[in-house]
Amino acid sequence: MKIFVNNVNLYYETFGDGQPIILLHGNSETHEIFDKLIDKLKTQYKVYAIDSRCHGKSEDLMEISYNTMRDDIIDFIKKLNIEKPILYGFSDGGIVGILVAIKEPDLLSKLIVSGANVTPDGIKKKDYTFTKIVYLFTRNKLFKMMLKEPNVKKEELNAINIPTIILAGEKDCIKEDHTKFIADNIPNSTLEIISNETHGSYIVHSEKLYEIIKKYI
Repeated sequence: MKIFVNNVNLYYETFGDGQPIILLHGNSETHEIFDKLIDKLKTQYKVYAIDSRCHGKSEDLMEISYNTMRDDIIDFIKKLNIEKPILYGFSDGGIVGILVAIKEPDLLSKLIVSGANVTPDGIKKKDYTFTKIVYLFTRNKLFKMMLKEPNVKKEELNAINIPTIILAGEKDCIKEDHTKFIADNIPNSTLEIISNETHGSYIVHSEKLYEIIKKYI
């Protein structure tokens, strides 16, 4: 189904019933990457799986930014009157989750992010260079966003006041010291580095993700 929020039509699907949990996918993906996770969660939770603007079945607009995506999710939660949801975000979805927790500190009950960065230099050099090359050939606005954003300040991370779980793969494209920087600067946070996993190997169409996050939710 679709809902008009923050001047964009977002596509989303709901599954199950219970405590609400919102799932946000990464760059150039859709909510469908969470199929195995949703199958597990829907037995105990009400799952809201969203296609971000300019992705999947949501409206494709000329411009996109992490702050705009943040405002999409804030408006989505408020319009549907979702009470204190858990938010799980992967990669770009994790960035958006962090930004939501900064701007609306009382909106979420818990935040879980995987493979998120808070500045572009959190991406390993070879992966950043690859993204830059792809952008030069494609002029894809989604890759342009990754090269320029986000730009979250340490003080903003310090202001997050909800329980936050920071996850990353041992072989992630996000620098491990950057992931630790995020965790170190969110007061009520837990850090877990997943052994032998890459950026998305334990997430995309994977049952592993549920086994990892179930202890936190």
